[in-house]
Amino acid sequence: MGKKKVMLIVPMLHQGGFERVCVATARLLEPYCEVSIVIFSAEDIAYDIRGLQVIDIHMKSVGSRIGKIRNVFLRSRKVASLKKELGIDIAYSFGTTANLVNVFSRTRGKTWCSVRSYMDMGNPGMMKLFCRRADRMICCSQIIEKQLQEKMGCHSTVTLYNPFDTEKIRSQSQEEARLIFQDSKRVIVSMGREDDVKGFWHLVKSFYLVHRRYEDARLVIVGEGDFREYWKLAEDLGIADAVSFPGVKKNPFPYLALGSIYVMTSLNEGFPNVLVEAMAMGKPVISTNCMTGPAEILAADYAAVTGREEYLDGEYGILIPNLSTEKDLDASHISEEERKLAEQIERLFEDETLYQKYSAASLKRAAHFSNEAYVDALRKMADE
Repeated sequence: MGKKKVMLIVPMLHQGGFERVCVATARLLEPYCEVSIVIFSAEDIAYDIRGLQVIDIHMKSVGSRIGKIRNVFLRSRKVASLKKELGIDIAYSFGTTANLVNVFSRTRGKTWCSVRSYMDMGNPGMMKLFCRRADRMICCSQIIEKQLQEKMGCHSTVTLYNPFDTEKIRSQSQEEARLIFQDSKRVIVSMGREDDVKGFWHLVKSFYLVHRRYEDARLVIVGEGDFREYWKLAEDLGIADAVSFPGVKKNPFPYLALGSIYVMTSLNEGFPNVLVEAMAMGKPVISTNCMTGPAEILAADYAAVTGREEYLDGEYGILIPNLSTEKDLDASHISEEERKLAEQIERLFEDETLYQKYSAASLKRAAHFSNEAYVDALRKMADE
């Protein structure tokens, strides 16, 4: 019997969480399956796709509602044709846009949709459509899977944590890069696109408080966007010289390695890959206890801490309550939650025993999210 033919569907391959997982999935399945990646546009590819079969259908996103609907129809028709032409056995899609095309281009093969963010749960109509038309709903966290089952009545679900090659992450972190703040021993790092859901204004304001106490402290936020609002906020706070926004990087790991602590202020997540990536380098982490992912990564019993609005020392990292979703770029206003986040950062700077505890715990926890576990689970599902 020949290898199964697998199609991975993703809108683009610019820097992002599920884009990284898509490319990793292709690499991991290559020894066992014939794998192709279908993208809607080849603009701004940020990942190494050398040696992979990538098919660009040249149908990038459009702005108008009518245009979006038309795009779904045209993309679905093209992808259905490709599925038949290539004899696809399994089509696995990443993200809502790709899921729509996947379910509307069903052919004889299996249809797998993935739920990559808790925000996707805010559109129950879409979720019910996917649950009804997909053979398998792949969830990036147990909380999302549970909610699909309870709220959508969907039972073709499975939780599949994202894969990580921790040895490669550590190796790539040693590659040469033009880094700023290399002389500081107190560097706070965060990563993510310039999007309000990342809550970066909270981090900049908290850092201002930390910097008042530790003049050598520095903040680096890596990700796509010009971050003009945050540059202005840093200037208004008088900390512009201590903050850097280096932009999107094909290899972000030297920047993670630069950090003493990784801090995530997201308001929502699916499965925050970068938490595990930072932990793979032994970085102590502080994260909002947002939906979903951080509790499952940083606590041994995620169910016991999910939704708790407390400051918690988890087994593998520090969880803080969810932060205000109201964007506030007023430098004269520092909230109580921003003060308390600053206190948690200062705890790690001050307490060497606590710092070393979480550094060791990070390395231990990152090892749980291996490539091997991911690909074994995928192969098992493919054979069902």
